[in-house]
Amino acid sequence: MDWSPILISMRTASLSILVTFFLGIFAAWSVIRLKNEKLKLIWDGILTLPLVLPPTVAGFFLLYLFGVKRPVGKFFLDYFSVKIAFSWIATVLAAVVMSFPLMYRSARGAFEQVDENLPAAARTLGMSEWCIFRKVLFANALPGIVSGGVLAFARGLGEFGATAMIAGNIAGKTRTLPMAVYSEVAAGNMDAAYRYVAVIVVIAFLSVFLMNWAGLRADRKKR
Repeated sequence: MDWSPILISMRTASLSILVTFFLGIFAAWSVIRLKNEKLKLIWDGILTLPLVLPPTVAGFFLLYLFGVKRPVGKFFLDYFSVKIAFSWIATVLAAVVMSFPLMYRSARGAFEQVDENLPAAARTLGMSEWCIFRKVLFANALPGIVSGGVLAFARGLGEFGATAMIAGNIAGKTRTLPMAVYSEVAAGNMDAAYRYVAVIVVIAFLSVFLMNWAGLRADRKKR
């Protein structure tokens, strides 16, 4: 069994969740603080868009931006000698873009469920906005944020369409677990495909189990 797809997928999902976790929380906090409702709707639509777009379409946009001869991709190649398209970095980029909406929506929902009186009371005590975010909003919304992080990790691990568009299916370099399953089935190697599928199912189940366990612990603490 070739272990490289498993290692590549775990590296990709681990790095992508680090980026997605903090970026999603920051985006959710920024959106809920907007006073203009129309502006809030527009930003919410933009940030949620990858969730409803077909993954291949999202991958097309990424390839359009980060291709070797495209604006962003050419900039990184010319000034930093870093090729993004069809590299391992591209697998991380695809995972971040596709898993970000799950983290953002979960964090925003968790923040909005916090009693509005708590931040208001904290402001009357003279607490700064950053202190209110850390000690009031984040602390009370933590279970929902953790659940969003677990879902985003699992989504990044299982990303296929956008990865195929911008990273390709290069063995030992960009071939993630979903790409490995596709390759083995296409080649008629069903036994290898079964093994990769089993790995994905186990990781996905553990992710859901962890999310539910975190939710149960949060409920017990509230009681």
